[in-house]
Amino acid sequence: MEDHTIDNFGEENEGYIKIDRYNTVKTRSISNHYTDILSQLGENPQREGLIKTPERVAKALQYLTHGYDLDPAKILRSAMFKEDYSQMVVVKDIEVYSMCEHHMLPFFGKAHIAYIPNGHIVGLSKIPRIVDAFARRLQVQERLTNEIRDCIQETLQPAGVAVVIECQHMCMAMRGIQKQNSVTTTSAFTGEFAHDRTRAEFLRLITANLH
Repeated sequence: MEDHTIDNFGEENEGYIKIDRYNTVKTRSISNHYTDILSQLGENPQREGLIKTPERVAKALQYLTHGYDLDPAKILRSAMFKEDYSQMVVVKDIEVYSMCEHHMLPFFGKAHIAYIPNGHIVGLSKIPRIVDAFARRLQVQERLTNEIRDCIQETLQPAGVAVVIECQHMCMAMRGIQKQNSVTTTSAFTGEFAHDRTRAEFLRLITANLH
């Protein structure tokens, strides 16, 4: 029988996991593969500095991809409230950390998200949580942008959703073209944000210094 024991068990609450959780079977299996990878790279996996590296990598990868176990829509539904508010709600400068599915190297930056309520608002902390839920998977920035937009639109049914993500990609900075300062920007809009005036207001708000 397959062992599904989980160590460092994370408390699950409202669709997200508060702390790290690791499946011991996956940890052991991934560790074995990384021991072989280290050997294939010409390293000695038994030397002091590397002897625990395969296990550390196995646990790190599980954490970096734990979004597969999360339900972003459930996260939003856990804090939806009826409210008669119909102006733009903007949450900007949300930190994004993800892994490029093409080279399994990190990309990171910021997400700026807005929605126009249509009878319901959502607890503000849930917006960054769904960003994490989608980002903690093997991703491409374009799909990540659309997934966040679609989740908010389908769950809250607002009058419109806007998502802009700006990221640096280590697959561009560390290998290949090696352009360390390049930034990739993606955007996705629905509803009222398809109109130039509403979209322009959103873009003004995310670039303005309101402090």
